[in-house]
Formats: sequence, C-alpha cells, structure tokens
Amino acid sequence: MTGAQGQSRPIRLGPRSIAALALVSAVGAAALGWPFLALPASQVSAHAQDAPWLFTGLLILLVAIVAATISESGLGPKAVAMLGVLAATGAALRPLGAGTAGIEPMFFLMVLSGRVLGPGFGFVLGSVTMFASALLTGGVGPWMPFQMLSMGWFTMGAGLLPGADRLRGRGELFLLAGYGFLAAFAYGTVMNMQGWPYLLRDGSNIAPDPEAGPLGNLARFAAYCLATSLGWDLGRALVTVVLTLTLGPAILKALRRATRRAAFESAVTFEAPTR
Repeated sequence: MTGAQGQSRPIRLGPRSIAALALVSAVGAAALGWPFLALPASQVSAHAQDAPWLFTGLLILLVAIVAATISESGLGPKAVAMLGVLAATGAALRPLGAGTAGIEPMFFLMVLSGRVLGPGFGFVLGSVTMFASALLTGGVGPWMPFQMLSMGWFTMGAGLLPGADRLRGRGELFLLAGYGFLAAFAYGTVMNMQGWPYLLRDGSNIAPDPEAGPLGNLARFAAYCLATSLGWDLGRALVTVVLTLTLGPAILKALRRATRRAAFESAVTFEAPTR
C-alpha cells in the first residue's frame, strides 16, 4: 500500500467552504466597518442592543465554515486529530501571557500552522483555537465571534504567503516573522473596530461621532488605537517575531513531517503482490 510521498501539501478549500468563508468575511467586514459610514442622524451607541444577534449570526456562520471544510476538503480523521491538537495547544498558550503587555505566544503557532497546512485549514484552526481559548479563560461574550473571525483571517493569511513549495530556511523564517509582526497589529486593529463603536460619546476626540463623517471617524479611530492598544499590539508583534525566529525551524519541520505522515488528501493505492 502506498500513498503520496515527498513534500507536504496544504489542505484545499472546496467550493462550499469558499462560499461560506466569503459570506462570513463579508458579514464580518460589514459589522466592523459600519460606524465609519453611519449617517449623521444615526446614534452609534443605539446599535449596542444588536450585539447578541450579531454574536449569534457570526457564530453560526463560523460553525458552517468548519463543518463545510471538514466535510468536503479532505479533513479525514488524521487531519481532524491534528486540528484538535493544534487548537488545544494554541488555547493553552494564550493564557500564559494574558494581561501582560500583549505577550501572547499563541500567535506564532498560528502563523507556522497556517504556513504549512494552507489557508483553509488555517482559517478553521484560528477560529477553533480562539473558541477553545475563550471557553478555557471564560472570555465568552459578544466579542468572541470577532476574535474567532480575526484569528481565522490571521492564520489564513499565513497560508496565502508566497513560496510555500520552494522557500525554506532563513528566507522563509524572515517572511513569516515579517507577516506575524504586521498581522499582529492588524489583529489588534480589527478587535479595536469591534469595541470602538460602543465607546461613549463624552466629548473626547477618540469616540465615534456620526457628524464627523467617514474621514473624521477614521482619524478618531486611529487616535483611539494609538491611545489604547499600541503598546499591547507592539508587544504581541515582537513576541511573535522572536518566537518565530527562534522556535520556527523546529516547529515547521515537525508540522511538515506530521503532514506527510498523515498524508492528507492522499489517494491510497494497493500494489499487486510480486511473485
């Protein structure tokens, strides 16, 4: 009996998975971006009552992506087992630095896993890891689907980086470290967009104001990020870079070996016995 040998291959997304991913990404982007386009007559804070419905809708769509990917993209028992192991590891890593200047070691593992296993597996892994982490730390709330969505995008992006089949060694490590550095800030920015609309309008220049228009609110949001999360995001980014450069070679090698042995998507063939 033989299977595919040689290089590990990322798990492909099927058409239903792509459709579900596009839908949840569009819904998530709309939910995050609406304050910048709010009409002057609207009240930003009035939409706080919509949070439970948004929570439910996004969570259902995220579960649909996971189910569609498992059912049609070659996620057999071995791949599901690896998904569970990596998600549990990431969830266990996150509380290690929670509340300490953005020291969140789970991010580098998501970057490396997305790189080896591809964007489809990466999105599912990022979402499931953040869900497991929320259950582990008791951080379940209206922000959780946005955390799942953001981490899914974060991990998927690593799988979309160029040179997955050719680039190895220091060049690959620097690519992943650079991506992790920038994506750590992007993750923080997305999560700021989730909470910023509900900031009370107390006359400050960082709270959302429908009267300010899109550009004015964009400036207010940038000031909000600088004032509240820059230090945290910088800590997350630096930790991701350091861990990627130091632990990356060993973990990439282990993930690629595990993927080859699991032989995801490999067609099994039987050779006739020789006489």
